[in-house]
Amino acid sequence: MTLLILDLAGIFFFAVSGSLLAARRNFDIVGSLLLGSLAGLGGGVARDLIISQGVPQAFTDPLYLLPPVLAALLVFLHVLGVQRYRRALLVFDAAGLALFCVTGTLTALAAGLHPVSSALLGVATAVGGGLLRDVVANEVPQLFNPRGVYAVPAMLGAGLVSLFHVLGVFNPVVGTAVAVLVFTLRVLSLRYGWRIPLAGRTTGAGSLDS
Repeated sequence: MTLLILDLAGIFFFAVSGSLLAARRNFDIVGSLLLGSLAGLGGGVARDLIISQGVPQAFTDPLYLLPPVLAALLVFLHVLGVQRYRRALLVFDAAGLALFCVTGTLTALAAGLHPVSSALLGVATAVGGGLLRDVVANEVPQLFNPRGVYAVPAMLGAGLVSLFHVLGVFNPVVGTAVAVLVFTLRVLSLRYGWRIPLAGRTTGAGSLDS
């Protein structure tokens, strides 16, 4: 039950980020619902397909469809205002990232995957929905944005979940603490402009920036 609640919360946070982006891009309400659903459900669907769980939970349990509908409705009614959409989008995205790296890893561990593989799948679950959201909306994915770290906090969170599970000390309190840590690192990276090294630099006449 705890895992289900965390999963639904993560779907909601990512769905809100998708609906906020849709509002900023002047999509209609249907586009908002679809983009929110893609952001909220995309990572989990990919996870379920990878671990061969059969039909993904998003298509077998109607509960998983409620968070995207609620998110689209709240944005449509301006309960979640779009005036400061970018800040709100990034905060909701960070919350979804934090929860999904935990629930994705736990789901993989419950399916019998190796702890390392489970952590990797947890990261894929965490970044997958946001990646799909940004690509469909023709935005530079947050995953590849050098301003602020994105995948690194998810890697840390998923790794800690696997480690604590192997040590036999994982519980809901520990899981919540890991999610809070991931969320905090993501938000701080945006606040202070933390970066990781670029893949490479080009200089001189051959530079793409010249």
